[in-house]
Amino acid sequence: MTKEELKTILPHREPMLLLDEADQTGENSAEGHYTIRGDEWFLKGHFPGYPIVPGVIQCEMLAQTCCLPLKEQLKGKTPLYAGMNKVRFHGQVRPGDTLVLKCEITKSHPPFYFASGKGYVNDKMVVSGEFSFAVSEK
Repeated sequence: MTKEELKTILPHREPMLLLDEADQTGENSAEGHYTIRGDEWFLKGHFPGYPIVPGVIQCEMLAQTCCLPLKEQLKGKTPLYAGMNKVRFHGQVRPGDTLVLKCEITKSHPPFYFASGKGYVNDKMVVSGEFSFAVSEK
């Protein structure tokens, strides 16, 4: 899916739409991609002369990817973060890197959904965690 196609599922818009492309890879799984250009708003002060994608932004990228298998549940609704557990950062994400995000919905108790996700740069895991969401009426 392109960014424009993602906008039919996700409520996010620039500058908070943090996926270049993504696809559902199974009934409960998805893969997203984002290439760090170097001019993103979140790099401007993190850190001058040595820009690194903030961990919270990496988590948001994972969360957006996790929403793809929930596209039917999201129609007319908004996914809200409910929690993050066991989040770990295993490496840095820098300008020029393409972050590959792999997520899976692990459990659901509507309106709550639980997921796990991992992010990779050059096949090396750089972020991992568990996430929960509440799907809310607008």
